[in-house]
Amino acid sequence: MALMVRKYGGSSVADLEKIRNIAKQLVDLRREGNDVVVVLSAMKGETDRLINLAKEINARPNSREMDCLVSIGEQTTVSLMAMALIGMGQDAVSLLGHQAGIHTDNAFGSARIENVDASRVRDELKKGRVVVVAGFQGIDPDENITTLGRGGSDTTAVALAAAVSADICEIFTDVTGVFTTDPNVVPKARKLDRISYDEMMEMASLGAKILEIRSVEYAKNCNVPLHVRSTFSDEQGTMVVKEDKDMEKQVVSGVAYDKNEARLTVTKVPDRPGIAYKILKPISDANIVVDMIIQNTRAEDMTDISFTVPKKDFQTAMELLQGTAKEIGATRVLGDDNISKVSIVGVGMRNHPGVATEMFGVLSQHNINIMMISTSEIKISCVIDEKYTELAVRVLHDAFGLDKELKEAHP
Repeated sequence: MALMVRKYGGSSVADLEKIRNIAKQLVDLRREGNDVVVVLSAMKGETDRLINLAKEINARPNSREMDCLVSIGEQTTVSLMAMALIGMGQDAVSLLGHQAGIHTDNAFGSARIENVDASRVRDELKKGRVVVVAGFQGIDPDENITTLGRGGSDTTAVALAAAVSADICEIFTDVTGVFTTDPNVVPKARKLDRISYDEMMEMASLGAKILEIRSVEYAKNCNVPLHVRSTFSDEQGTMVVKEDKDMEKQVVSGVAYDKNEARLTVTKVPDRPGIAYKILKPISDANIVVDMIIQNTRAEDMTDISFTVPKKDFQTAMELLQGTAKEIGATRVLGDDNISKVSIVGVGMRNHPGVATEMFGVLSQHNINIMMISTSEIKISCVIDEKYTELAVRVLHDAFGLDKELKEAHP
């Protein structure tokens, strides 16, 4: 007997037949004596459909109204799921984000959960109901509907699991777990039985689309065990858990890539205190996330500053930088949206020297030029030309023996 939180993504609830199949599984879980909270995304393609409608009526839709609109997708799926369960004889109730006590800040489109009042959810569970919660949404202090950004249903599920002290939070998707890299790029990529919270956060931030990064951060902070598994298979997936000593034996756990980045460079910037702040402040104020930053010193007290932003924000960032460049006396602004970021991740890097050297050597052997480099204790990222992305992923996966089990893997 357990208290479970289960999250199903858009592909898992893409049509009525899939919703019915999930409902049958939930009925079985209840008959076994488990308490169940279910968090659902919108049906596959529904959020995009709503976004396109908004853009047809207004090229730059108001962010508050956009959140109100796109939240409809999840409202549809939770209502249908509750109806399916009730039709099978299992009492159920659907709750929207605010009804489930999901309180957020007011950053429309990318709101962060500030607290969860799970009293309503607990009361419904005591009545023997399956509680079906709309993912991806909440309510701000002014009672406006907010959304958490793409992948936000993962965060909803983890936050609820922490709030109700669930025994486990299971994230159901269309893949069987977390792999050493994208199997579509490297067919011999291997599914991991376990991965640490920190490794999963790095993988998520670096382009792996299995889990939303904030959900993993939330799970780590609240010690919520995550199980990533497939909706369409009974196969065990990947557990995301606390790091242990065995994990450090694997030098590199995975290779991630992200083609959704763009690079911006401000050239011949006066090299004086506060200049980086002046360049990046307008970008930050526009809620654009800056990733990698490099400053190169020139002669005559001049410098170049380069950084990366999400590709979707490229044009906005360029426009902002053009204005800033004039203000600070910089020469020009350069942009490149034909780049990608390729990264290796592993907690074992902390205790194994030479990993970066080997990564750079492998890329060099295949004539892949490195434009920018970023490192942390457990990751190394390189910005390269987008056309070399798949090649870089394949050769790095091979170089670090990620298709092999630990006992055979790279020393």
